Amino acid sequence: MKGFAFLFLLSILILQNAFAQRENVISEESKVPEYQLPDVLTRFNGGKVSTAKDWVKKQRPDILKLFTDEVYGKVPGIQKISEVKVWETSDNAVNDLATRKQFSLFFKKGNRNLEVNVLMYLPKNAQKAPVFLAYNFTGNHTVYTDPNIRLTESWVANDPSLGIINNQVTEQSRATASNGWPIEKIIRSGYGLVTLYYGDVDPDKNDFSDGIEPFFYTKNQIKPRSNEWGSIAAWAWGLSRVMDYLEKDPDVDAKKVAVLGHSRLGKTALWAGATDQRFAMVISNESGCGGAALSKRTYGETVEIINTSFPYWFCDNFKKYNNREDLLSIDQHMLLALIAPRPLYVASAEDDKWADPRGEFLSAKYASAVYKLLGLEGLPVKEMPVVNQPVMGTIGYHIRTGKHGLTTYDWEQYIRFADKHFKEK
Repeated sequence: MKGFAFLFLLSILILQNAFAQRENVISEESKVPEYQLPDVLTRFNGGKVSTAKDWVKKQRPDILKLFTDEVYGKVPGIQKISEVKVWETSDNAVNDLATRKQFSLFFKKGNRNLEVNVLMYLPKNAQKAPVFLAYNFTGNHTVYTDPNIRLTESWVANDPSLGIINNQVTEQSRATASNGWPIEKIIRSGYGLVTLYYGDVDPDKNDFSDGIEPFFYTKNQIKPRSNEWGSIAAWAWGLSRVMDYLEKDPDVDAKKVAVLGHSRLGKTALWAGATDQRFAMVISNESGCGGAALSKRTYGETVEIINTSFPYWFCDNFKKYNNREDLLSIDQHMLLALIAPRPLYVASAEDDKWADPRGEFLSAKYASAVYKLLGLEGLPVKEMPVVNQPVMGTIGYHIRTGKHGLTTYDWEQYIRFADKHFKEK
């Protein structure tokens, strides 16, 4: 009982601390403290990056290493796809506009077995279709009104209003997220959609006993080491494994895969794009702290808040910067710069103060220096555009009306951006 009482008291203290942090959140621009951003084209030894070669051979690897060691954590080994199983295909999906394929990627090591279920829609009769690759939050069956989509059997956070009970989905949860997935519009625009439930790779809970991480544990290890991956890096790893599959699928143009994510999965998409340059385009939808938003602004969600609320998303080393963002030798504009020279889109929502829309814009703005060094346009404006007025260079950005979410409006801009870079060449 003493141990239980201690844990109960500890949980209360953690909650009290979290509430106190949120009460002190900065939500007015006038209250943002002074901060100094590291220059993306100044090396950590003080030298200047003046050529594309300097960026590719020296600065980019140094920045990538710091983000790996201090923020997201390293992948501690190699685990290839052990088996692919196609469960079902159809030539008359999405009102006879698309083909559908449902398949699983299996990962096996010792007595461990992990199954990652993937849903793919491609425009009918398309030859090597460009695709959007994106995780979903509650299962493949939630993204579209298609009764043939397999229900996920993985752990899902409870939500009785969505038919998720005892961490398992039910038939009631079908198509409950479809408002964020305008699949017919995507297909009619000439793109495919490849989606998977992020919890297949690593359940979104503070428990490193399941998911992909235990595949790499050494004897007596029960969680990743301080510089090893948290869940965001694990989810990014999963996207790369899907990319492994897509490179071998004859119906997909693997040179035109846009990796997209919303919120925590926007953070994931950015890290996947930074670590895996096979992704031809990267799209961050309201990714906020630890994603596109500048950490040093401490506006909205901060490093301390996110590490307290979700201590398993990042590597443990990131906790050194709780309420000490000034100690960071990197910031998120440098993460975005790692995407260069590939097209990058960053999106915000007007009412999503928690994700710091201005911080997301500034991050894209300052990342532009690398794009310009590489002879590309970068972000085509210096000042934040007005609401619902997207800007699109090699970096795109919009802030739309509304709250935190992935909307049809967002998708319309991403399709336009993909048209610009995938179809106009």
